[in-house]
Amino acid sequence: MWQLEYPWLLLLLPLPWFGYRYLPDYREARSAVRVPFFAAMSRAVGQAPSQAGTRSNRWQLSLNLLVWALLLLAAARPVYVEKPIERQQPVRDLMLAIDLSQSMETTDFTDASGQKINRLAAVKDVVRGFIEKRKEDRLGLIVFGSGAYPQAPLTLDHASLSLLLDDTGIGMAGPNTAIGDAIGLSLKLLDKADEPEKVVILLTDGNDTSSAITPDHAAQMAAAKGVVIHTIGIGDPAAEGESRVNLQSLQQIAEATGGKFFRAEDRTALNQVYDTLDTLTPHQVKTLSHQPKKDLFWWPLGAALALLALYHLFAWLRPQLSTARQRQEA
Repeated sequence: MWQLEYPWLLLLLPLPWFGYRYLPDYREARSAVRVPFFAAMSRAVGQAPSQAGTRSNRWQLSLNLLVWALLLLAAARPVYVEKPIERQQPVRDLMLAIDLSQSMETTDFTDASGQKINRLAAVKDVVRGFIEKRKEDRLGLIVFGSGAYPQAPLTLDHASLSLLLDDTGIGMAGPNTAIGDAIGLSLKLLDKADEPEKVVILLTDGNDTSSAITPDHAAQMAAAKGVVIHTIGIGDPAAEGESRVNLQSLQQIAEATGGKFFRAEDRTALNQVYDTLDTLTPHQVKTLSHQPKKDLFWWPLGAALALLALYHLFAWLRPQLSTARQRQEA
């Protein structure tokens, strides 16, 4: 499909007609010998003087009108509109915050074959499947122990994210648990994103003991920024010290931000938690459409220039051919 970018310029098409109709002929003032009996001489030789200008030259007048129409069409910028190109852009950012404290080494989970594995291995297996399902969302990864560290920025490159998840190890962020710092770092990374929906999925098996900011205060900051936090507790609430998971604190964090709290005591329950989270945060994308335009103005412009070139070439050759013919006849 083709269209004109500036179709209003075609309103100028009648302009030459108004000029032709109402403007006087152009007459060049130059020196000449005036002969009072010029009319009698013309009748004696049987010739009548012709009028100057283009009014008597129909071919040149038609050419001028055609060139004017072509130039005006080129100025109106005809374009060919190609088929729209659509691109989908995610509207949600998900930040995964995973506990790597020493207590994640506890082997109280089982894999698909029934073998005992530690908590981190089970988490990796389930989270990897969750990442594969979120093809349209930007995902990021934060690991925390005694401190919180960005493992992967928000990205659509989920293959690289899975590799970075595999590279995580127990204790690499310190032996303690800093839940408040993990939330604070998540908010800092999400602040740089422009997407309207921002979600943090926080997984821990311990109790906050080393954060510079308390989990409650971090949750209040998240709520003020419109960030939803879903929390998952996988530890033992009856344990002592660092290994004791504070389920009440995790529930308060989720409630303060409009999120959900989950308890996962085994791998099956953990898998069900991430299936539920996949339902709570459905895939959402916005479709951006762009229609490329191909300029066609050079077609009428080239035609106008070609017509003018041919006209002037013919005007130059005509007297040359006439002179040559007269020489042959002589």
